[in-house]
Amino acid sequence: MAMKKFRLQADQIKPLVQGFGGCYATDMITVKGHKVGYMYREEPDFDVDSGWRFLAGVESQKYLEKPDNLAIYDVNTIANDDPEIIPFLQAPIGSAFERHAGSGKFVEAKDE
Repeated sequence: MAMKKFRLQADQIKPLVQGFGGCYATDMITVKGHKVGYMYREEPDFDVDSGWRFLAGVESQKYLEKPDNLAIYDVNTIANDDPEIIPFLQAPIGSAFERHAGSGKFVEAKDE
């Protein structure tokens, strides 16, 4: 397996948010450089898991089923990739937000 070439290198990551723990994010964000298009918070999977899951919103089901296309990161890493998520990080488990196509701003995601 080839090494991933991340959009941001370690020395480019600044301490924007601290104490949230880990999250899952897809390579569409961390490697390809897409902004977060959809974010939701579920019950954590492990001790330092924040419960946050970040997707660009362009991933197919087939893409998401391939484990190599996502990884666990510190929430701060994803905040550096897309600082627009920061105001929503305190939202409770069960929250979901999507980027509005027109305004580009996050809005509460409707149940589908």
